[in-house]
Amino acid sequence: MNYTHELKDQVLVVRLTGDLIGEDSGINLMELATDYLSKDVKLCVVDISEVRYINSSGIGVLITILTKFRNKGGELFLLKPSENVQKLLIITKLNAIFNVAESEEEAIENLQNS
Repeated sequence: MNYTHELKDQVLVVRLTGDLIGEDSGINLMELATDYLSKDVKLCVVDISEVRYINSSGIGVLITILTKFRNKGGELFLLKPSENVQKLLIITKLNAIFNVAESEEEAIENLQNS
């Protein structure tokens, strides 16, 4: 898995590509979240539209990042999950835990209004 990130209006936007299987890049993502939280950035959008597959370790990474933001009074949105990933979120009932948006603009607007 690869990722890029940028800061937009005090919202951390992370774009993931490939398979989210909790390898070294999962640890790097958690460190990235911690770094931005230490800079008082409490809102995050994780674009998973280019993620083909997520295993249990990958789910753990997403839950850990979500928990980090919520523990600091922040929030996280998942952006445009693929059909397979959407099914996984429903099966695991994680769709009740994660906020999901269909566009980056929608996610950022919801975060800034929360």
